[in-house]
Amino acid sequence: MVPRVLIGFVVLLTLVPAIPRAVAANAAGEYAKHFGVLTQLSIAVAQAMPPDQYSYRPHPESMTFGELMSHIAITNYQFCAGLKDSNTPALPTPTNKDSIVKFLSDSFDYCSAVIPSLTAEQLDKAHNSPDGHLPGREILLAMYVHVAHHRGQAEIYLRNTGIKPPSYRI
Repeated sequence: MVPRVLIGFVVLLTLVPAIPRAVAANAAGEYAKHFGVLTQLSIAVAQAMPPDQYSYRPHPESMTFGELMSHIAITNYQFCAGLKDSNTPALPTPTNKDSIVKFLSDSFDYCSAVIPSLTAEQLDKAHNSPDGHLPGREILLAMYVHVAHHRGQAEIYLRNTGIKPPSYRI
């Protein structure tokens, strides 16, 4: 009869290779869940500004609201292309509210196709990003911070033009 300890050890050895995949899937899945909320709120902020205010800038050295939304979209593409170790796709240069909101939404869709499928290796490996050559986990954090930072700026733009920003979501 085979000792129970040996059986337990064999079972453990068969499970060990699955642990990194499960951890990566969980980490990527958790980030994807929060990225979905970040996406919804960011697009709601972009939609809240009236078309005639997309050229608003609170200071001569500031980006316009439209430029700010486009900046978020451009860097989303750059971060997520980096995670795929590919070049940033050709990007449009939108000039009005509808095309900028679509550009922003498309950038989040692009990333939403990348993030949930990241492996443990991709999360640990360094990739190129707008913030430098960083491990995938740090790129995800940098992207989240970048979007939240600029979306927060955009909410101030809304308040400066008399518009109440959409409610924060978790």
